[in-house]
Amino acid sequence: MATSSLSALSGAPVLAHVVRGGFVESVHRGVAVGTAPGGDIDFALGDVTSPCFPRSSNKPLQTLAMLRSGLALVEPKLVALASASHSGEQFHLDGVRAILASAGLTEDDLQNTPDLPYDDQARTEWLRAGYDATSITQNCSGKHAAMLATCVAAGWDTKTYRDPQHPLQQAMATTIAELAQEQIAAVAVDGCGAPVMAISPAGLARAFGAIAAAAPGTHEATVRDAIRAHPEYLGGTRRDVTKLIQGVDGLIAKDGAEAVYAVGLPDGRGLVVKIADGAQRARPVVMAELLRRAGVTGVAVDELGHADVLGHGVPVGAIAAVIP
Repeated sequence: MATSSLSALSGAPVLAHVVRGGFVESVHRGVAVGTAPGGDIDFALGDVTSPCFPRSSNKPLQTLAMLRSGLALVEPKLVALASASHSGEQFHLDGVRAILASAGLTEDDLQNTPDLPYDDQARTEWLRAGYDATSITQNCSGKHAAMLATCVAAGWDTKTYRDPQHPLQQAMATTIAELAQEQIAAVAVDGCGAPVMAISPAGLARAFGAIAAAAPGTHEATVRDAIRAHPEYLGGTRRDVTKLIQGVDGLIAKDGAEAVYAVGLPDGRGLVVKIADGAQRARPVVMAELLRRAGVTGVAVDELGHADVLGHGVPVGAIAAVIP
């Protein structure tokens, strides 16, 4: 890991307390940032200019790169699915197959890591039906199907689409750097097998603000409008990211592995949180507090920020944001 990234995370401020029976049992450190329309840093908690891997929070940016490269998906829900870490519900699998079929491809062309459905209920149903881990049920299959379809549209090789030097991945790097207003700091292999590109939390916030406030008729607006119209394809019917998008007008959001959360607001502001230890339980609670401080309130925000600590199956405390 780069020294700057290690320093930013190890020295990050405490952003959440885990409270059990009035006693602080654990703490979670992290960094958080809000950017103004245009990309200037509005507030920062910790070092938000050192790079991190946004993981799946990069996906809407990657979808934008695919649209710029010739990807044409007839239905907006499939554009949302291209940006998804989907739950593996039946409608997700049907959508992935539709993306592949539109390019004359099949499930056999997918190169993402086989896995079971992300959603507990969908996973149980899948296993009960006698199936094992597959590429299509892995949560990144929408992105991989769209990457393959982009290669067909652009006339690029479909066998090497995961190579960082492939024209598709180079186009993604260019788009991510443009929206983040900074250079890609590192490239590694994501959990699904595709490249993951590092930018700073501030850069990620700039990118989400730009997409959320995009002018009608642009590819950025196509991504935004698809996510807004079909958040269940971006996440799933039981996912917090889906409920947040449904509950706040104009907002787009994308969760990522290792406790990354990115939000874009319709006025062009961006919000990002990265929990230093990768604990997902702190991620939504901290983001809810950032949204409140940005003036975004409502039932969806309150639900996002509510996380019980259980004892003997009943609430005995809560995870609480402690943003100064």
